[in-house]
Amino acid sequence: MDKMKKAFASKLLEIKAVKLQPNNPLTWASGWKSPFYCDNRKTLSYPGLRNYVKLELTHAVLEHFPEAEAVAGVATGAIAQGALVADALNLPFVYVRSKPKDHGMENLIEGELKPGTKVVVVEDLISTGGSSLKAVEAIRRAGSEVIGMVASYTYGFPVAKKAFEDAKVQLVTLTDYEHVVAEARDTDYIADSDVEVLDEWRKSPAEWKK
Repeated sequence: MDKMKKAFASKLLEIKAVKLQPNNPLTWASGWKSPFYCDNRKTLSYPGLRNYVKLELTHAVLEHFPEAEAVAGVATGAIAQGALVADALNLPFVYVRSKPKDHGMENLIEGELKPGTKVVVVEDLISTGGSSLKAVEAIRRAGSEVIGMVASYTYGFPVAKKAFEDAKVQLVTLTDYEHVVAEARDTDYIADSDVEVLDEWRKSPAEWKK
């Protein structure tokens, strides 16, 4: 197991950022039902952990995308994390809305992003990848180059992996579904029976509980 992914998974469990609700599943924006949710935005409320996430995302950018000239956060979940990373790297920051605001300049991208800029996108969580890649499309339409994306967490669904491959976007994450579930099981955060439910869900998340 990747030591950093395991360590971050442990930290998420410590602040109870992982919710398991097999009998009362959550509904995602995609319409999928899910018994599992990783709310890594809770890290913002813990200064030490917030700094940890900032540093690890920053290191990920420096290691994988050192040519980055600007940082873009995906609204709303990754605005704060993106701004923290941009500040650490001393780079310009913008954020991308899910849809243009309905007044004023009707901007989709908030901030100033010059055409031709090499941009790294910061996201908090990747599920289907749909909203994340819409942000990528918006940046590309604005004339800038997306060189990659960093995120705190991914579910690692095949549909998302294919979407990122098709969009030619390299994704780097601090942790993922496998590491969080393994750590949760090892620490008795969840029972073996819970893991069985999660495994069933993950086989076909789009069809689960329909």
